[in-house]
Amino acid sequence: MQPPPLLHDKVIVIIGGTSGLGLSGARALLAAGAQVVCLGRDDEHVEPARKALGDAAQVLPGDATLPATAQQAIDTAVSRFGRLDALYHVAGGSGRKMGDGPLHEVTDAGWEDTIRLNLTSLFLSNRAAVRQFLKQGSGGAVLNAGSVLASSPSPQYFATVAYSAAKSAIVGLTRSAAAYYAPHNIRFNVLGPGLIETPMSQRAVGDEKIAAFVRSKQPLDGGRVGVPTDLDAAVVFLLSDQAKFITGQVLAIDGGWSVSEGRVS
Repeated sequence: MQPPPLLHDKVIVIIGGTSGLGLSGARALLAAGAQVVCLGRDDEHVEPARKALGDAAQVLPGDATLPATAQQAIDTAVSRFGRLDALYHVAGGSGRKMGDGPLHEVTDAGWEDTIRLNLTSLFLSNRAAVRQFLKQGSGGAVLNAGSVLASSPSPQYFATVAYSAAKSAIVGLTRSAAAYYAPHNIRFNVLGPGLIETPMSQRAVGDEKIAAFVRSKQPLDGGRVGVPTDLDAAVVFLLSDQAKFITGQVLAIDGGWSVSEGRVS
């Protein structure tokens, strides 16, 4: 008799689960036996995600920067499946088009919008999840998607100070929450991906100079841009009971970015 899947009957909400890292993670969580509710903001991704995931997951539209949205996704999970076991927050994105950039060029709106998209949305979802975990009295797990840029800047091609500040703050929020809620058996961890091919990264992935830089900055596996599935095994593990003794940690999945200089042409 085979053991049950790693996430057998775990109920997991993914904020930002309709494209890129979130959609790939949703597939992996479902394959590991989880019951999944995905939230996505962009209409062009919500319906394709529904078709891709099928009846195994519930996919909801919503703006994660609004206070009620994450709570609605969690309420949906509890209503449908009876409880919440874990939260995976992926929602966020580049603020370059909103006015982010090097510090002297960042606009007030660029700062505020980038922080709201990347940090405020995560604060809202993490808070909603903790409230549900405490209500249940059953513990739980939170996994937040950060970025290698939180600790390993790369100014030549990735000088976006508001985005880096938000991703750095995610680490601080996560570790502070991990310390406070450990006695309640609620775990918090962060994934720190390098450059991954997602809808957010199309500017960088499509630029040959940046591609040449990445070949030396992320030298693992032939020096390539990452793909969303590179994170999936870590997502499944960190949200499973096999990681029940792990909290407050940042796991870099960056192809060697954080330990490599990178050659600028």
